[in-house]
Amino acid sequence: MSSKIIRHLAQLATPQGKEACHGQAMNKLLLAADAAVWMEDGIIRAAGRDDEVVAKARAAGDLAGCEMLDGSGQCAVPGFVDPHTHFLFAGARAEEFDDRLAGVPYLTLLQRGGGIVATMEKTRQASEAELMEHGRRVLRAMLAMGVTTVEGKSGYGLDHDTELRLLHVLRQLDNELPTTVIPTYLGAHAVPPEFRDHPDDYVDFIVHMVLPQVAAEHLADFVDVFCETGVFSLAQSRKILTAAKKHGLALKLHADEMSSLGGAELACELGAVSADHLLSVSDAGIRKLAASSTVAVLLPATAFCMRKPYAPARRLIDAGAAVALASDYNPGSCYTYSLPLVFGLAVIAMHMTAAEALTAATLNAAAAVGRAGECGSIEPGKRADLVLLQAPDYRYLSYATGLNLADRVFKDGQLVSQRK
Repeated sequence: MSSKIIRHLAQLATPQGKEACHGQAMNKLLLAADAAVWMEDGIIRAAGRDDEVVAKARAAGDLAGCEMLDGSGQCAVPGFVDPHTHFLFAGARAEEFDDRLAGVPYLTLLQRGGGIVATMEKTRQASEAELMEHGRRVLRAMLAMGVTTVEGKSGYGLDHDTELRLLHVLRQLDNELPTTVIPTYLGAHAVPPEFRDHPDDYVDFIVHMVLPQVAAEHLADFVDVFCETGVFSLAQSRKILTAAKKHGLALKLHADEMSSLGGAELACELGAVSADHLLSVSDAGIRKLAASSTVAVLLPATAFCMRKPYAPARRLIDAGAAVALASDYNPGSCYTYSLPLVFGLAVIAMHMTAAEALTAATLNAAAAVGRAGECGSIEPGKRADLVLLQAPDYRYLSYATGLNLADRVFKDGQLVSQRK
């Protein structure tokens, strides 16, 4: 058996539980000084005060063959979970960045042939090998920031073959790399040019031609829809998500980003695991989220990059909702996967506490991809996914604004990234 104890940590900081924390419970962390974490065969056996953890290992008879690691001066936090990314694509759209900042609406860019459709053309042309190499590079860079679990969406093929190729690549990346990759089918990301004049036919194409194969071949864990004015209406979104649910696929939803359509309410009604973006969420949507198990996934780097008002994190938390944080890395509106930036924006710009931000990027983020029972916190029985920060306290995650503090990253108990 492979057994390790990280000893004499300056601090252990983690939320606890196997489901999302709601409202003020997001502030409740297990904090321990002179702490230790005992990992065995990829699973956490004990975490807490150093003397208590060592005593448990000794009592189990495992101490003699246990590898001892020094955590002096460092803080241990759970491996970060990024529950909303579009990291698999070809090409980039730097030429749109100035237009976005000048206030050109996204839907105008889309109508010009830019936006998602521009990326679609390059992604359709990309080989599987090219997509794999891009995915490897991004995931390794994210792992170096402490991100051990990543949700990745399709959505840049907008046809049958490319969408399935993207999902196949996501599954391959999950098998090849230490990072856990959770695939989401997002065929309803935009209406492709070939269906521009009859979008309802594209919805039928997704429902009848693609979803059955995605489900039958177990290519995705989730189905997502970009529910937005000028993209997919509430009725179209409901049709796709209802069909996905009948196929046994879990649901996510791009909701109330640029306009208040009632996406949050729809997500709650259908039992979606998460409603994401929420910059324009209504008061009714906030109340629905607070009364449901649907996680509100907020993407502050997107608002920052688009010079948009931030999602109402404080109102959501104060109402009792479960809030998670994600990067939304994509080639258009948010060309960054910097979790340090996300931490800083969450605390400084969205008025979250440091404890809320840590919970949002770990346990609640895990809940937003249906994995809170296996990761997202440092406690017995869960995967030994954790990050040792080059700092003595978890509050440095926002205090050291924008800096990558990940010193050593463990995935399933194995050291998978180390600062050089």
